[in-house]
Amino acid sequence: MLMEWVAEDIDGKVPLTVTVAETSIAGQIEFVKAAAAAGAAWAILQPPLVKHVPESELIRFFGAVADASPIPVGIQNAPEYLGIGLSHAGIKALHRAHRNFVIVKLETTAVAIARLKVETEGALDIFNGRDGIEMIDSIRAGAVGIIPGGEAFDVLARIFDHMASGTEEGMKKAERLYAKVLPLLIFLMESMDTFLVYGKPVLGHRLGIAEIKPRIPSTPASPFGLETAKRYAEALGKL
Repeated sequence: MLMEWVAEDIDGKVPLTVTVAETSIAGQIEFVKAAAAAGAAWAILQPPLVKHVPESELIRFFGAVADASPIPVGIQNAPEYLGIGLSHAGIKALHRAHRNFVIVKLETTAVAIARLKVETEGALDIFNGRDGIEMIDSIRAGAVGIIPGGEAFDVLARIFDHMASGTEEGMKKAERLYAKVLPLLIFLMESMDTFLVYGKPVLGHRLGIAEIKPRIPSTPASPFGLETAKRYAEALGKL
């Protein structure tokens, strides 16, 4: 399995987390246990992609998986992108009822992160996504880190390390580096379709992979879009 190969490759050098997207409680429990056996430190549960599900049912779904999980779990809460998710009150209720739920991975603004941090009384480790958009402000707002795509992870990791130094000079370096990568992030996150169409070409160019197949479903890539992706990839350099 892919996660076993990844676990073997990183060999405990960094924590391994696994996203769980099965659509049933039983399926998610089985996958989480397999992830734990492979060495995962924690797992991120995605909601089943069924629209108009009452929040109480989502809490029941995630809670059942959390209670059966041998490792800590979090949820990916991105209703704007996935079309389903929990309110801040729902996130707080899930944590209170299921103490194994300790992480939330958002796709939201830094302002919303600051609000969630207050409303959950700092009980959860908050990560943001959005491919790194608002990374610095997200961490200032209370996020412990970000979980971006792969296109510029090396640059974003350096930004995080500069911020973690806790020095004024480190923050200045982080802000300068972020200013250089932000145009790429804005290009990719213009819409989910843009991200799906052009994210892989950026990463492919940086990895030296010539043949890149788009995610399905997505709109066809345009020549201008592909040239833009290539230009941004070349500016970042090879991985």
